[in-house]
Amino acid sequence: MSEEKSSPEHPWPVRTVARKIFDWINRLGDVWVEGQVTQLSARPGTATAFLTLRDPSVDMSMQLTAPVGLVRDLQLTEGSRVVVHGRPHFFPNRGTLSLRVDEIRAVGVGELLARIERLRKLLHAEGLFDPRRKRRPPFLPTKIGLITGRASAAERDVLTNAHARWPGARFRVVNVAVQGALAVPQILTALSTLDRDPEVDVIVLARGGGSVEDLLPFSDEALCRAVSRCRTPVLSAIGHEPDSPLVDHVADLRCSTPTDAGKRVVPDVAEEAERIRQLRDRSRRALYGWVDRERKLLASLRTRPVLADPHGPLDRRAEDVDRLRERGRRAIRNRLDSEAAGLAATTARLTTLGPAATLARGYAVVQVVGDGVVRSTADAPAGTRLRIRVADGAVHAVVEEGDGGGRPGA
Repeated sequence: MSEEKSSPEHPWPVRTVARKIFDWINRLGDVWVEGQVTQLSARPGTATAFLTLRDPSVDMSMQLTAPVGLVRDLQLTEGSRVVVHGRPHFFPNRGTLSLRVDEIRAVGVGELLARIERLRKLLHAEGLFDPRRKRRPPFLPTKIGLITGRASAAERDVLTNAHARWPGARFRVVNVAVQGALAVPQILTALSTLDRDPEVDVIVLARGGGSVEDLLPFSDEALCRAVSRCRTPVLSAIGHEPDSPLVDHVADLRCSTPTDAGKRVVPDVAEEAERIRQLRDRSRRALYGWVDRERKLLASLRTRPVLADPHGPLDRRAEDVDRLRERGRRAIRNRLDSEAAGLAATTARLTTLGPAATLARGYAVVQVVGDGVVRSTADAPAGTRLRIRVADGAVHAVVEEGDGGGRPGA
């Protein structure tokens, strides 16, 4: 019959819980585990050595027990990378868990390099090395985040060279372990802290040179992925020129040494001052050249007749207008005089040819009253009433005789 579940009314005793944990752990069986030795205790005269195996990427560890001879044969030291075979064991009396080890294999440099190469291919395939995703560091950062070892030569090189180039450079330095089991967790924490700081515009990850084992934290997968996720540009300055940990390929900018990082993270104030001076000189020459060209253009324009004597063309055009107006006036007068002379001649001709001039010479026009002009004596028999028109008027008369030779009486 299975045990009933625990409850506030029916709690399990400690021995029951310890036994259940013991049974569950025993079912796990044998395991292979890889990690880094951080603590090692193998006292003379004892048969068992006690070790602490730590995960290099996270803040987790496990207690190991192993035969002392096994540890001494491999000459293990703190910081060694190992693969162990053992069986988890729970001690109910103390409530502790330990891994009983029966085989230990040291991870050699060749195996470490092979693992780094496999990880390099994986990260490259995922695009973490792609140059297109890399960001350009700011020209002059407000504040520079520096992750490095405490009182290390790398810290001194970065700060000294940066301040020599730009004395006003501001830093926020976070000291961490740069090798060993604590390196990766501390660097990850520092990286997250600086990436959240709004004043930090760029992060420098710096460490001096070392062996392959010393530089292993900077080829850790967790660290590489954390650098790729940073919103702040990251400069990697790990080791010397030949050293090339994986974080160099993921960072936005790789610096060959910490000294190089100090020179590349800020501009050179002397160079920038010289560049500004050259730009000012170029601007001054360009401005003077432009002013000279415009001045010559204005002088050339002033020598043109239209600008040298602006009223002259207007005066000449005014004279032309006056001359043409006078010509027009003379032409009109001549035309009027000609027409007036022609009219006078026509008038004189009409006057000469008209009846008034004939009447003025003593002639008269005789008309029958109410009828036409008398052209013959037959037109005016006796008793005919006549109207006689002379130069200054007209008189009336009556015909007394019509013999053709008689004189009409008034």
